[in-house]
Amino acid sequence: MNSLLRRQIRKYLKDSTIPFELKSFFDAVNRSYDNHDEQFIMLQRAMSISSDELSAANEKLKIEAQEQKKLINKLKNVVNTLKAYDLSENNQTDITKLSGLNLVNFLDSQTKDIVEINRQREKVLNKLAQQNQELSDYAHMVSHDLKSPLRSIDTLTLWLKEDYENVFDAKGQRNLLLIRNNVEKMDALINGILDYSTINENDSEYYEVDLNKLINELLKMMHIPSHISIIKSEKLPTIKGNKHLFQQLFQNIIDNAIKYNDKEKGIIEIGFENKNDFWEFYIKDNGKGIEKIYFNKIFQTFQKLQNNTESSGIGLSIVKKIVNLFGGTIWLKSEINKGTTFHFTIKKQ
Repeated sequence: MNSLLRRQIRKYLKDSTIPFELKSFFDAVNRSYDNHDEQFIMLQRAMSISSDELSAANEKLKIEAQEQKKLINKLKNVVNTLKAYDLSENNQTDITKLSGLNLVNFLDSQTKDIVEINRQREKVLNKLAQQNQELSDYAHMVSHDLKSPLRSIDTLTLWLKEDYENVFDAKGQRNLLLIRNNVEKMDALINGILDYSTINENDSEYYEVDLNKLINELLKMMHIPSHISIIKSEKLPTIKGNKHLFQQLFQNIIDNAIKYNDKEKGIIEIGFENKNDFWEFYIKDNGKGIEKIYFNKIFQTFQKLQNNTESSGIGLSIVKKIVNLFGGTIWLKSEINKGTTFHFTIKKQ
């Protein structure tokens, strides 16, 4: 039996012996513990390995791009050398100074090098796309398998609560509620993994999105505590992109600002600036603030600054991936006990 489940049984049941009528229930819960624990560890390991591979591939592309730039500069030097000579039909004598055969051989060699680099680059890009697809497929498969035992636990705890309501004392009722809360948390985490792995599937769906209307609808849908006030620009722009992804982007940052606001009167501001080639947005809060050493860490998958039971540790990873998809960047400014401002850009299409 799972150690956590065994501990809870010893702690909250007066008699450590499991009643016969509850054995099938606890067996189901125990199997679900083992099943989703193992599979979730597999999923985290797979995502970590894939991230490392993608990072290495990206670094390789950067190196190849630098090499290609060097070759292009060499060709530019050759062109500039040619320009220094009068190569008109009336002045053929100067051509001999260039050692024409050597020049042809040089150009041929450089051309072959560029062709080979482009071929290797295309090969790496294709492999990268394949790895992304495999990661997405794997996330779908494992997440589906994880959801099955979670649904079983949720259903069994509901039946237990209804059928044995008079048997469990107050502590037992609280533990049933705790189980269901953790099921909801796990379900939210699985949904976050699916959202993260499927973002690229929507990259071709671009159309006009009224952000003013989108934010208004989003705020009506979200649970905003009574002590939190949200102030937004009177007229946010209409930009080209994807409504679903923009909703995820703003919702995750706003939700983050709500969760980590410790002020008696919390304030969240949403605004933007119209730059030359980008839309620059900001979401500012007066919450706890973030230490500078964590500015990069918070955008990494499964990373959390605090042990917040409501946080999945994947929300800001989704945010960064969406911003990158739309050709933008994201950064933040923060002061401890004063608040945090997230800035991000979306490239104009």
